[in-house]
Amino acid sequence: MASARPHLPPSLALPAAARNLVLRCRAVSTMDAASVSSPGAEKKTTTVFVAGSTGRTGKRVVEKLLAKGFVVVAGTTDIGRARGSLPQNPNLQLVRADVTEGADKLVEVVRGVDAVVCATGFRRSFDPFAPWKVDNFGTVNLVEACRKAGVTRFVLVSSILVNGAAMGQLLNPAYIVLNLLGLTLVAKLQAEKHIRKSGINYTIVRPGGLTDQPSTGNIVMEPEDTFYSGSISRDQVAEVAVGALLCTESSYEVVEIVARADAPNRPVEDMFAAIKQK
Repeated sequence: MASARPHLPPSLALPAAARNLVLRCRAVSTMDAASVSSPGAEKKTTTVFVAGSTGRTGKRVVEKLLAKGFVVVAGTTDIGRARGSLPQNPNLQLVRADVTEGADKLVEVVRGVDAVVCATGFRRSFDPFAPWKVDNFGTVNLVEACRKAGVTRFVLVSSILVNGAAMGQLLNPAYIVLNLLGLTLVAKLQAEKHIRKSGINYTIVRPGGLTDQPSTGNIVMEPEDTFYSGSISRDQVAEVAVGALLCTESSYEVVEIVARADAPNRPVEDMFAAIKQK
């Protein structure tokens, strides 16, 4: 599974008025691994397949899922690399999976899981079609495998500016640079469109420029096509991706996230609830 995601150039996010997010999710999804039905009840766990599990974002998604008590099936093209980079945990299963090899080969990999988190991204190479093979066709293959296997929950980590042309951002340096790499953002947008038409319960998370360092700000979440600049740590992206599985308000939503030093620290479920009200 290709895992290295291209960076958007980190920059300051557009100023936005801090919102008083006071809504909580009205119901906890059956995906909530920490929910209990009564005092003393055994903790409920569900199974999540993570595509791109050895990438810098995917690895963090795996770690946060395990910390929440989920059983994780980690898809990777290199089992040896996965053993060396992912935590040792009895709730972690490693499987070989390559999204570029077609939907039929992925069906058995995802069969029986409750949800899929797709955190793939093409590896930089001399192949000009690599972004389309991974970020478009690879994601489409994974969605179709879910449909065939009966998996009804899908979270995609995408990117801000995927719809930059419609936003009037054709001359935005970040939009230009990423699309020089094989029209990466255009490929991601086509995959998003397929997911939205698939009938699967989806959440699409569009982060700003990805950083490996711990965040110096709090998460700001807005509806699609809001941000055209900004950055965010991969840890925070993983937090939102996992949080989407724990909140019914995230269903059938496309959200954009960046980090800002002046933003209030809000629970992920509050942010999704506020998006639902817009």
